[in-house]
Amino acid sequence: MVDLTFLEQLTKGNNDKLKRYITLYLQVVPETFARMNENIGTKDWQALAINAHSLKPQADYIGHHRLKDVLVEMELAVKNLNVETCPGLMEQALILHKEAEKFLKEKLMSD
Repeated sequence: MVDLTFLEQLTKGNNDKLKRYITLYLQVVPETFARMNENIGTKDWQALAINAHSLKPQADYIGHHRLKDVLVEMELAVKNLNVETCPGLMEQALILHKEAEKFLKEKLMSD
C-alpha cells in the first residue's frame, strides 16, 4: 500500500519534515479528489486528466504506487477517449486514497 521509504530518504530522517509532507498530502489530496468528482459530474474530462496528473507526484512522495497507477490509467482513458472507464477508476482511486489516508493519520499519531 504505502511505502514511506522515498519520503524518509527525502527528509533525511527528519521526523518533523516527514510529518509536514504527510500533513500536506492529507490537506491537498482530498481537495483535488473533490474537484475530480466534480469533473466527472460535469463530464469535464480534460480537467479530470489535469487533476489526476497533479496527484501523481503526491502519490509518489508517499510511496503509493497503486494509486499512481490508477491515476495514470485515468489520464490515459481521457487521452484515448475511453472516458466511460473514468468513474470506475475514480472509485478505485478514492478507495486507495482512503486506505492511505488512514495509514498516514495513524503514522502522524504514532510518532
